[in-house]
Amino acid sequence: MQETRCAWSTSDPIYVDYHDRVWGRPTHDNLELFAKLCLDGQQAGLSWITILKKQDNYYRLFADFVPRDIAKFTQDDVERLLLDKGIIRNRLKVNAIITNAKAYLELEKQGIDFSEFLWSFVGGKTINNGFTEASQVPAETEESKAMSKALKKAGFKFVGPTICYAFMQAVGMVNDHLVSCKCYELCKGE
Repeated sequence: MQETRCAWSTSDPIYVDYHDRVWGRPTHDNLELFAKLCLDGQQAGLSWITILKKQDNYYRLFADFVPRDIAKFTQDDVERLLLDKGIIRNRLKVNAIITNAKAYLELEKQGIDFSEFLWSFVGGKTINNGFTEASQVPAETEESKAMSKALKKAGFKFVGPTICYAFMQAVGMVNDHLVSCKCYELCKGE
């Protein structure tokens, strides 16, 4: 019997693995959340598989997404990064990761826990949507609009409502696996 997956995961082994082991699993680790938010911002205007295939390069080139290290990047670092074919060579997107690292550190300086801040937009627990068809899945919600507004106010870049919703799906703030998908129950959260 064939296992049922969300249709977007296609048959590409990278996508299947991402769908089965990562997407929608509730994540509360500050650095994982920071990395995922930055990577979702890199996706803007592109397909997710493009970023997924370059993910290891991003971790290598952006100091394993440690905000304190990224915040020290200089203009010379930006120029070096823009020459690397292993990432999306877009100046605005490269600079956004550095800007986001500084914004993250500013929140930390204010005593704000990044995970608690982000999860507050869903009341601290996974929203299980229970969709039966892909056409029911929205591109953005009131929660993603609120998160986007708050992140922009805190100084983050490439965090529009659609990017925020994709991020919320990826880190398990919302469970948008279809109910027929083998991962739906696994991603329900607490």
